[in-house]
Amino acid sequence: MKVRQFVYVGEFLLLNIAGALCQLDVCGQAPLNNNNGGDDAVAGSWPWQASIHRISPEDHICGGSLINKDWVLSAAHCFMITATANIKIFLGRQFQTGSNPNEISRTLTQIVIHPDYSTTTQNNDIALLRLSSSVTFTDYIRPVCLASADSVFAGGTKSWITGWDKHRSSDIQVTNVLQEVQLPVVSNTECNADYKGIITDNMICAGINEGGKDACQGDSGGPMVSQNGSRWIQSGIVSFGRECGLPRYPGIYTRVSQYQSWITSELRTNLPGFVSFTSTETRSSSPSLLSFYFSLTSSLLPLILSFYLFF
Repeated sequence: MKVRQFVYVGEFLLLNIAGALCQLDVCGQAPLNNNNGGDDAVAGSWPWQASIHRISPEDHICGGSLINKDWVLSAAHCFMITATANIKIFLGRQFQTGSNPNEISRTLTQIVIHPDYSTTTQNNDIALLRLSSSVTFTDYIRPVCLASADSVFAGGTKSWITGWDKHRSSDIQVTNVLQEVQLPVVSNTECNADYKGIITDNMICAGINEGGKDACQGDSGGPMVSQNGSRWIQSGIVSFGRECGLPRYPGIYTRVSQYQSWITSELRTNLPGFVSFTSTETRSSSPSLLSFYFSLTSSLLPLILSFYLFF
């Protein structure tokens, strides 16, 4: 009996390893991405981007990211009052209205919300969506790689956020064209100072001090990615923030690397491509008061010395 169990365990591990290797062959590859840095994304630039729609009444509610041929990753807060029968997923989409020749759609058979998700704190804001049937990968539809548990995204790490957002919190409709924006990671220490201590280890922040660039309503559940060579790795899931683009309030994202074990346990086979990412950036999004003091002192030091020498 013990031998039989060992054989089953061995087969299970081999299936998991084979599935992970299979995803590593294709994940994070975006052959049509030209990284132009504009507001409107070029078709195929972000082939893992999903548009999640409510069927009735029909509208875009959230974003997501394709992580293998059967599953999409998104945010838990998008699905608290929504049944699988009322959800449709679009992949390969660029426009919310008009022609999308590279698009496919799927319904859902399962929504898995993290068991420890808190609607109060937004901690563990992550969900897995099982598609009604497998997708075939193309240049316009491919899975993203996921940051593995040992990944490090230091402050200043260049990141890209994509989605069909509202430009302002007060806007009624999301944009028609898929949007992209580049923002640096903000360290959790600095982000916690801005948000008065509510940031947990399960969160990652990104933004600029002057504001004006940020994720917004409609982007929720969508990916934040960073580039490692030719491969794109998802570091975060759009979760929440203080309105949109306010100075000194970066956007807050679910930290994907914290959930490798949970995602693995839920999918079990055909695992996503988990890739280790380590950045050495230590640049803060703005100088601290202490660094400002030292900078000011060093710049005035020659003047101070000349004053004393003169007298």
